[in-house]
Amino acid sequence: MTKELYLTDTEWKSFKIKEIFKIFNTTPYHKKDLVTNHNNGVQYITRKSINNGLEDIVEYKKNTLNPKRTISFGAENTDFFYHDQPYICGNKMYYISHKKINRYIGKFLVSAFRKSIEGCGFGYGKGLTGTRLSERYISLPIDSNSEPNWKFMEDYIKQEQKKISDRVLNFYRKKLNKINGKLKVLEPANNSDILIDKKWEVLNFKHVFYDIKRGKRLTKANQIDGDTPYISSSAINNGVDNFISNSAKVRKSKNSLSLANSGSVGACFYQPYEHVVSDHATSLKLKNTEESVNLFVATLVKRLEEKYSFNREINDKRIQREKFVLPVKNKITPDYDYMGWYVLTEQKRQIDMIVKYLKEKY
Repeated sequence: MTKELYLTDTEWKSFKIKEIFKIFNTTPYHKKDLVTNHNNGVQYITRKSINNGLEDIVEYKKNTLNPKRTISFGAENTDFFYHDQPYICGNKMYYISHKKINRYIGKFLVSAFRKSIEGCGFGYGKGLTGTRLSERYISLPIDSNSEPNWKFMEDYIKQEQKKISDRVLNFYRKKLNKINGKLKVLEPANNSDILIDKKWEVLNFKHVFYDIKRGKRLTKANQIDGDTPYISSSAINNGVDNFISNSAKVRKSKNSLSLANSGSVGACFYQPYEHVVSDHATSLKLKNTEESVNLFVATLVKRLEEKYSFNREINDKRIQREKFVLPVKNKITPDYDYMGWYVLTEQKRQIDMIVKYLKEKY
């Protein structure tokens, strides 16, 4: 059995960054000049601090690509991201290069670079340029020759990724057992071409959801830090805008859908946990509380994005008149068993792929 590695197992040394790494300006691309192409494009990295800096997958016309196995950073968001494939960047972006960087060492270095600028106040008004970063120091593990210990960095990240992989596999194996149990109860006698054969009907929101309530206004200034998700009009992070502890003059919900009325109008998410709904979202509750059923319905509700926009919000009167198409048992009764079966089948298919990938990779 391989001995577990700890960060305290090796000596560390501070190196001036420019003595170890090369830093390059990137060729700036502007979003308005780019065309989205998810099938045959390259990653467009900007000064975002989420999703590894990924803004979009785009076509590109210039010949300048930032090389793979490099680390990008922005002048103002001052975050670092490793990239395993060539990419292009937005404005005020740089990349860091070294011949030893690979997917494991790159991820180790991302953490080290982040630590190298902690407390330095870089950001808007004081951008982190390539010149400024090159003059700073970075702390790295060293070998017997007092040089960066690349092997330790790689082995440590491989070890940590294996730990994460094992936890993920354990989680999904338990989830598969639950899914398989539910599928035995729900699976139709004949599931061939079931999406085509299934009967669908147009149903009114107020006949499907027994409770439709808009949230209450709660300004940022009045939000108290806590553990309860605060759901607003965001289209990311399941609509979570903050975590609060407010209990007075708020509207709480659980096992419901949240629908954004403004902002990212039409964004819809299933919220299985207790949460607070802002006035920029509406809570929709089904009598059926199964996660799989709510996920199915949320996908169909989300199609309201095509009908509404930032300038045409979903107000209380409009939502009461809304209709959508659902699979049914008869003309007016939603077929919740079918919806649950369909989502569970898709989840099982995707989990099987994830488990296979992780077992082969790690």
